[in-house]
Amino acid sequence: MKVSVVIPCLNEEEGVGKAVDFAWTGIARAGCTGEVVVVDNGSTDRSAEIAAEHGATVVVEPRRGYGSAYLAGFAAARGEYIVIGDADGTYPFQDLGRFLARLDSGDDLVMGSRFKGTIHEGAMPVLNRYVGNRVITRTLRLTCGITVSDAYCGMRALRRDILPRLDLQSKGMEFALEMISKASRRGLRVSEVPIDYFVRTGTTKLNRFEDAARSFRFILLYSPSWLYMLPGAVMFAAGCLGMLAVVVPPIDAFGRSSQIHTLLYLVALILVGAQVLQLGVFARTYATTHLGEPDALVERFRGRVTLKHGLLAGGVLTLGGLTSLAVIASLWAYGGFDTLHYEWATAFGVAMLAVGVQVTFGSFFLCLVSAPAMVDASQPLDMAVLGTARNPAVPRAS
Repeated sequence: MKVSVVIPCLNEEEGVGKAVDFAWTGIARAGCTGEVVVVDNGSTDRSAEIAAEHGATVVVEPRRGYGSAYLAGFAAARGEYIVIGDADGTYPFQDLGRFLARLDSGDDLVMGSRFKGTIHEGAMPVLNRYVGNRVITRTLRLTCGITVSDAYCGMRALRRDILPRLDLQSKGMEFALEMISKASRRGLRVSEVPIDYFVRTGTTKLNRFEDAARSFRFILLYSPSWLYMLPGAVMFAAGCLGMLAVVVPPIDAFGRSSQIHTLLYLVALILVGAQVLQLGVFARTYATTHLGEPDALVERFRGRVTLKHGLLAGGVLTLGGLTSLAVIASLWAYGGFDTLHYEWATAFGVAMLAVGVQVTFGSFFLCLVSAPAMVDASQPLDMAVLGTARNPAVPRAS
């Protein structure tokens, strides 16, 4: 079978029949064999019956969610190519041949673009058209490197054999963003086709602000550089530069000498920045090792920066901090534990010690994160295999 048109459906009895008819028209115009799969996502109206009456194969997916419906539809689809879109009559399924032509030419994922095509009057709310969709698309361009103009367009086509590489997981509206971001990150060929976008039939199910919040949450979770490493690096650098500027000697700013409160703020910046930056390193390493996300920076340092290097760096910082604090404690004791006059140096030593300890223990954790999974947690443990792995001399039980 050449193509499967997969359409999620939740209470769309007014539009699903037309969407199915458009899909059959598109398959006929493309001159290929195909099927139309409608995924009933818990409808309480006659949507499923109407879809079946128009010749669609109806799949029931009780777990609510845009992504859940599509995952069920993909599992049921039999076509070499899969075309997806909504059941509300907004997308021109009758023109799916243009998408198939791109797939035939070697593309892996073909996106529709409403902004390069025609958005009919009243089809898209003004806030969505000029703010929401454009902001999300540009944010994805910045964080994930995608080049499409309409990241949330619901009509798209893909090769069925790339689904294992995409490994789609999202259950909600962010499913659309997951598909395009993973395709871009994993080097798949992505192209666009301008389309018409029509006024929907029936009542919208979208929650504008909730869906926008879920979208930005997804973007941040899949962009550790922007969520962790950039803010962490900025805070850490600001704290270190500020510390160097005020420790020896304290500087005057705006006619006032730097106070101990300033130093405490700088120490906090260093500690928080170092912790957030380290979380970013963990996240990027885990994504590369266990989720198959390519990362040029991680690959560049893999094998070059080892546990030994981390322990050496952490040890130097820890020793430096301990030494400075020991010297200050000795001077304080020599003075009869009078008023401490080394507040700045003490804070510097504390920051150095804390970062050193964090780097030391973080190096062990990074070593664990960067190691490939040794045991499938979903399978029962085979103690004979584990025993053989620990002691090669022990024969494996047959």
